[in-house]
Amino acid sequence: MEFLFMDWLGTPVWFWLAFGALVLALTAFDLGILHKEDREMGIAESLKLSAFYISVAMLFGIWVWYAKGADLGMKYYTGFFIEKALSIDNVFVISLIFTFFAIPRMYQYRALLWGIIAVIVLRGAMIAAGAALVAEAYWVLYIFAAFLVYTGIRMMWASDHEPDLSKNPAIRWISSHMRVTKTHHGQHFFVKVQDEKTGKMVRAATPLFLALVVINLADLVFAVDSVPAIFAITTDTFIVYTSNIMAILGLRALYFALSAMIHRFHYLKYALAAVLVFIGSKIFVSDFLLDGHKFPPVASLGVTFGLIAAGVGYSLWKTRGAEAPAA
Repeated sequence: MEFLFMDWLGTPVWFWLAFGALVLALTAFDLGILHKEDREMGIAESLKLSAFYISVAMLFGIWVWYAKGADLGMKYYTGFFIEKALSIDNVFVISLIFTFFAIPRMYQYRALLWGIIAVIVLRGAMIAAGAALVAEAYWVLYIFAAFLVYTGIRMMWASDHEPDLSKNPAIRWISSHMRVTKTHHGQHFFVKVQDEKTGKMVRAATPLFLALVVINLADLVFAVDSVPAIFAITTDTFIVYTSNIMAILGLRALYFALSAMIHRFHYLKYALAAVLVFIGSKIFVSDFLLDGHKFPPVASLGVTFGLIAAGVGYSLWKTRGAEAPAA
């Protein structure tokens, strides 16, 4: 029993175990009950399931607030809202990937779920590395902050263009080093096919597997922005990890609704850019202009939420009546 109350990365072990049990239960419920059979998810179901995941994240935040204090509770919610907003960019890229590989919608959800499981592990590794760096040298936060400001400014001026996935180095490498089928095989990532030269049955990857790999590589790219953003809010590893994962868990549910109306969020990128600049500059303001006094968490949450809400509202107003582009 003493083990449960030992600190691990600044938080009692039982906190981590409780969060892990919650994530495992949600994943098992999702895959084993809600989507035991592959089928296409409608927009209404997507919105309802997404609302469920957001509600769970909000309730978990209340528990964090009660167990770890109002300060960290505020920081959890700030991190959650930032990660949730940044995930909209993920949706755009994921939609492009599924379209490029012509993945049927009925199999997209299962691919997303396995992608989320991989993200939980990969984000955990990146956050652990970031926490170790910050603990060893505080000045690393200044690098994170400067990178966020740079990324935000670059995002404001970046041109809108769709990446050419046919030139993606990961796709080229896998295609040249593995057997890949030209046709889909349902929900399977690997299948047995007949070798054209030997006639023997050999294992080959499917387009669904390629899509899964590219989605996870894309998430690593997005994590380069999102992980420093959370560290710029707090260095508490538990808050950094849980706010990240709780936002990502509901991404697969929200994907099917957002992918159908992604064209309505054209101007959100400017709000996200402003959020990144604000979060990054906040560290310099606190340490050099406020003599080390922390920026009030409630103000940080208010500014973050306000910018995101303004970006969403302006985008929906500006693109009212706009039709989705042809697939």
